[in-house]
Amino acid sequence: MDITLNNRPETFEKDSLSISDVLKIKNYSFKMMVIKINGKLIRKPEYDSSYIIDGDDLQIIHMISGG
Repeated sequence: MDITLNNRPETFEKDSLSISDVLKIKNYSFKMMVIKINGKLIRKPEYDSSYIIDGDDLQIIHMISGG
């Protein structure tokens, strides 16, 4: 499967992956993230049930806070 992840081409061996799967594969463990599939916001409770497929545009944005 070929997708765009954060504006870069990525290839995965499976035909579809959940958001949780992608986070594990890429070792993303940030506490605050904004995730969008093809521009649609995905909320944290939906990470296990939201799947990406070939050609999808996935954005995983790490939010940083500070003062």
